[in-house]
Amino acid sequence: MILSRYIARRFLWAYLQVLGTFWAIMMLIDMVEQLRRFSGRGIGTTGALHLAAMNTPANLYRILPLITILAAITLFLSLARSSELVVIRAAGRSALRFLLAPVLMALMIGGLTIAVFNPLVAATQKEYDRLWAAAADGAASTLSLADSGLWLRQGTEDGQTVIHALRANSDGTELFGVTFMLFGPDGLAAERVEAQSARLIPGAWALTGAKRWDMTSQNPEREALILPAESTLASNLTRERIRDSFGQPSAVPFWGLPAYISGLERAGFSARAHRVWYQMELAQPLLLAAMVLIAAGFTMRHARLGKTGIYVLLAILGGFFIFFLRNFAQVLGNNGQIPILLSAWAAPVAAILLALGLLLHLEDG
Repeated sequence: MILSRYIARRFLWAYLQVLGTFWAIMMLIDMVEQLRRFSGRGIGTTGALHLAAMNTPANLYRILPLITILAAITLFLSLARSSELVVIRAAGRSALRFLLAPVLMALMIGGLTIAVFNPLVAATQKEYDRLWAAAADGAASTLSLADSGLWLRQGTEDGQTVIHALRANSDGTELFGVTFMLFGPDGLAAERVEAQSARLIPGAWALTGAKRWDMTSQNPEREALILPAESTLASNLTRERIRDSFGQPSAVPFWGLPAYISGLERAGFSARAHRVWYQMELAQPLLLAAMVLIAAGFTMRHARLGKTGIYVLLAILGGFFIFFLRNFAQVLGNNGQIPILLSAWAAPVAAILLALGLLLHLEDG
């Protein structure tokens, strides 16, 4: 028990060291990128640092499996160089029993990651999107869901338009029971348009069964106009911008994903990408444990046996292969080419089985 706590503590310390190193590097790179991107908009070093601080957690979250395998390699190499691995084996501790401590620690880190770090990443990502939109003169579109339907905003330098619809098609290019509220540059309501449906065409919304109110008149209802069939309302939105308005699934906290998925489907949108992400988050602890086993299969050996650099390289390549296999499966799952559960769980389970096979072959083969 004492040995297991010692190994787990060493692994946790190595993990924190690697995590801190990557955070510092990515923070510096992101700050330089923010300075370059907004150099002409008056953002100084403090503003760039703020943007980088809000954006770095999301970037760091994406590479946690790679950080885990680097931490595991660091642990096993340090134990090999100090001959602690030899002592542990001489004491009769088998390799699989020895690996129980770092694997359990990886599972705990994965659980804390999705329970605590994931909501923190979602909050910082939302704040970054808000700051980025403000720095870009507010010319961005945002979308939110509520029990009453969906809300979409399109913004230009000439004013803002708030769109509310009871439901929509799967990609948001056709809205039903829709209301447009047009605001001028001064922020005051200028017009209101209601329509039975609105279909997005290049540069405009094509309206069906529409009625227009002039909110600047003394009696908007008396002066309301029934618009002709297939009237249009100017818009700078595109299908891609509406899709991007949802943000990444990672921008939704893990604990809020089920409700968000229900809201998307209730509004008529496809929530497949969010369902895939939810299952991938559930499989995250298993993936981190798989990275520890992969690192052990190549680097849990005595340093005097030589070829340490080659085995470290093989371990890193193995980790990258599983990492990209998982991302590729995510793309296939988002596109509906493979089942959701297969896209999320296949890579971690396959990695664990392959790593265990390699360990059993090296230890007992």
